[in-house]
Amino acid sequence: MEANEENKQPLAVGLDIGTTKIVALVGRFNEHSKMEVLGMGKARSMGVHRGVVSNITQTIESIKQAIDEAANQSGHSINQVVVGIAGQHIKSLQHSDYINRSNPDEVILDSDLKELIDNVNNLVMRPGEKIIHVLPQEFKVDGQTEIKEPRGMYGTRLEASFHIVVGQVSSIKNIARCVTNSGLKLSEITLEPLASAEAVLSTEEKEAGVVLVDIGGGTTDVAIFKDGIIRHTAVIPFGGNVITEDIKEGCSIIEKQAELLKIKFGSAWPGENKENEIVSIPGLRGRDPKEISMKMLSKIIHARVVEIIEQVYQEIKNYGHEETKRKLIAGIVLTGGGSQLKHIKQLVEYVTGMDTRIGYPNEHLASHSDEEYTTPAYATAVGLVLKGLQPAKEAYQESTPRGTEETVENLGAEKQPAAPEKTQPEEEAPRFEEKDEEAPERLPRTNIFSNWTEKLRKFLNEDL
Repeated sequence: MEANEENKQPLAVGLDIGTTKIVALVGRFNEHSKMEVLGMGKARSMGVHRGVVSNITQTIESIKQAIDEAANQSGHSINQVVVGIAGQHIKSLQHSDYINRSNPDEVILDSDLKELIDNVNNLVMRPGEKIIHVLPQEFKVDGQTEIKEPRGMYGTRLEASFHIVVGQVSSIKNIARCVTNSGLKLSEITLEPLASAEAVLSTEEKEAGVVLVDIGGGTTDVAIFKDGIIRHTAVIPFGGNVITEDIKEGCSIIEKQAELLKIKFGSAWPGENKENEIVSIPGLRGRDPKEISMKMLSKIIHARVVEIIEQVYQEIKNYGHEETKRKLIAGIVLTGGGSQLKHIKQLVEYVTGMDTRIGYPNEHLASHSDEEYTTPAYATAVGLVLKGLQPAKEAYQESTPRGTEETVENLGAEKQPAAPEKTQPEEEAPRFEEKDEEAPERLPRTNIFSNWTEKLRKFLNEDL
C-alpha cells in the first residue's frame, strides 16, 4: 500500500466477507490514538452462504468490487488485507496440555510457551478439520494454579488450559483462494467474533464477564469473555437472512420487499402493534397492492428471533454461567446488522434475564467519522482493521518512554526505517529485548499468536 506524503503512519485493510455484504475498510491511527477511516468499499455478497464460500467466482468479483471502491475512496492502492472467518463449520473445544522443562534452573521463556502451544497445534483433529486459534486460558507452574503470566518464573512442569477454535480445511482454503485470486495478500486471518469484540467491548467488560452476540446475515457468532480471557466461542447457523425468509414466506411477498419490511417496520416485540395497523406493499406488474398486518409481521419476526436468542442462551449455559463462580456481570452485548432490529435488546433481556446493550464500534473511531461506520453492522470490519494495526500500536507503546508526549504519528517509523514509503505494518509481531540478569540468554518477547498466524499462512501457501 502506498504511503501518504503528509502522514507516514501505517495503514491496515479489513476485509469482512459476510453472507449479505462484503466490506473492505481502510484505516489508520490518528494523533489521538483513534482509528481514522480513510475509505470503505461495499459489495453485495453473491457467493457466500451462512458464512461459507459457496461460489468462488462470484465471491472474487464481490471482493474486487469492494476493494476497488475502498482504494478509490482512500486514495491508496491495496495489496494486503486482514480477513475474518466465520461460518457454521466453526466449533470450539477445551484442552489442557503440559511440558516438562529440561532446564528448571532457568526462568520460563517465550520458547517454553511456544513449545507448549506447538504441542496443542499438533493435536490430531478429525479428517478435514484445522485448528484456527489456540487461545491460552490459565497456566500452572509446578502445580501452582491461576497464573496468567508464567514468563520469568521458575518451574519444571509448565501446564496450561486452552480454548481451541477449529474449522474445516476446505472452508479456510476457499476464503484464502478468493483473497489471493483477487490479487491480494492475506496478511492475517482471524475469527470474526474476536474482531467484533475488539471493536465493541471494553477491557472492563471482558474482565467482569461478558457475552458478545454478533447477529450477521447468515450466522450469529457468540464469544464469551471472563477475567479478560476468551472462554467460549460458538457459531449459530441462523441470522438476519432467515428472518427475511420467514417474512417472505409468511406474507407471500418477494425477498426484496421482505427485507425492506424488516428494516423499516420490523419489531422483535409484537405486543406494541395493534390489529388495525396495516402497511401496503405495491403489487407486482400492475397487480393490486398487498396489505400486511404489522401485528402479524412482528409475530413472524418475534418467533424467529426468540429461537436465535434461545440458542445463544444455551451456549451461555454450556459455558456454565449459572454457576456462582462463572457469573457474567457485564451481561450481553449485541452487535452486527441484526442487532439494529427494533426492541431486540428488550427481548434478549426478557429471554435471558441478563443485562443487555447494543455494541457500537465508535469508541475506537475518530470523532469525525461518518455515522455509517459507527453502526453495529460494521463492527467486524472495524475490528479487523484494529487487528491489522495492532502490531504498529504495540511497537509504538513499547518504544515510547513513559512520560513522553510523542504522538502516534511515529507509529511504525522505527519499525521500517529502510522503506518509509511503505505504510503496512510488518506481518510478524514486534520484538524487543528484555534484560534479565538471571537469564542472559533470554529470547525476545513476542506475541504468541504470531506463531500461529505464520503457521496458518504457511499451511495456506502450500496449497495455493
